[in-house]
Amino acid sequence: MGSTSQDIHINKQVFGDDFVWGVSAAALQIEGAFDAHGKGQSIWDVFSAKKGKILNGDLPHTSCDFYNEYKQDIDIVKQLNIPCFRFSISWPRILPNGSGEINQAGIDFYNRVINYCIEQRVEPWFTIYHWDLPQTLEAKGGWTNREIVDWFTNFATVCAQNFGDRVKHWMVMNEPGVFTGAGYFLGIHAPGRTGLKNFLPAIHHAVLCMAAGGKVLRELVPGAEIGTTFSCSYIEPHTDKPKDVAAAKRVDALLNRLFIEPVLGLGYPIEVAALKGIEKYKLPGDEELMKFDFDFIGVQNYTREIVKNSFFTPYVGASLVKAEKRGVPLTDMKWEVYPPSIYQMLKQFNGYPQIKKIYITENGAAFPDNVTDGKVDDPQRVAYLQQYLTQVLKAKNEGLKVSGYFIWTLTDNFEWAEGYHPRFGLIYVDFETQQRIIKGSGYWYADFLSGN
Repeated sequence: MGSTSQDIHINKQVFGDDFVWGVSAAALQIEGAFDAHGKGQSIWDVFSAKKGKILNGDLPHTSCDFYNEYKQDIDIVKQLNIPCFRFSISWPRILPNGSGEINQAGIDFYNRVINYCIEQRVEPWFTIYHWDLPQTLEAKGGWTNREIVDWFTNFATVCAQNFGDRVKHWMVMNEPGVFTGAGYFLGIHAPGRTGLKNFLPAIHHAVLCMAAGGKVLRELVPGAEIGTTFSCSYIEPHTDKPKDVAAAKRVDALLNRLFIEPVLGLGYPIEVAALKGIEKYKLPGDEELMKFDFDFIGVQNYTREIVKNSFFTPYVGASLVKAEKRGVPLTDMKWEVYPPSIYQMLKQFNGYPQIKKIYITENGAAFPDNVTDGKVDDPQRVAYLQQYLTQVLKAKNEGLKVSGYFIWTLTDNFEWAEGYHPRFGLIYVDFETQQRIIKGSGYWYADFLSGN
């Protein structure tokens, strides 16, 4: 891992008084109660029930049961001195059919969560869309159907009208690059679609929805801070040969630039020839509809990727040099532990003068956690967080825009196609008994945030 946690001396104070600290989570990954009180099916309920789609055949049906255990979890957020809790709204819990009739029980649930956060002096930060599309909308084409712009605008409006009086920090979307790429091109995430014919329209409609959602919030929640989040990985060429350098540029366009640039009014990156196919899904006036002046951008970084030219890889002409073959430290997700990646991505996003403010809205790591004598000691995670935070501080000290940091995640949870195997949480969850055990990293974060 490089330096040990003892080598690193950082504290909350050096980031300044106005730096925002938090922890992030997502509805589908924690709530459970998949069919309780009128909730409709999401694409993940359907996809995970298909054989061989999720590691060990795991299902998100119960997960951490946050739907019933939310008070316990928010109490722990408060106990750990974490000022901000970022979580998402389940679209099918509020609109079981994706649009039309509102499920009041769903609205009531989020009102209870918001009100309990406020009671405990924890600031709720909302993500409108974190991947759980209602299955009824997927049956109509999901993200490939341009009507989703209307469906999404309606969903955002319902959220703003019901929660905007108390929630003042909003993220429209979580990582559009992942849910379109993994869900509509590679088929490894819900809804399991593949190919450019699904991927290209999904990209364009997600961009239109990001801007449309931002406009709804700006109109209906005066004074709110409005953002959206992007996944990113620092991309380096395998060698300095021109072909590898060009391959790295194409992968960077696909992973790091594809969604942020159209929102900023720069259009889609043209480095990947296949992306030119998006043009056929554009209508007159779309260039304007794709843009929105967000108050902040959420940067979500975990690792870097080493890229080489690959004649045989369709569309992008590049392949990743797998981290496990490079002899580098790995997390349980087989992602390289490479702290400078977060600094490099802050630098890259700071290269866009249109961006006003940046928060790190996700960063964290999965390691094999075990309970011994009722405790979970996770020094690797503590070291990971300290090393990445040191790089965030370096960026801040160099004058780069970065105004906050949210750890992924609060509790161990349903980690999409990886099921319950990777544990990212500051809190260990026994999924059989729903017992919570605060890990060493949770106590470390509490200590860090108390100013010790």
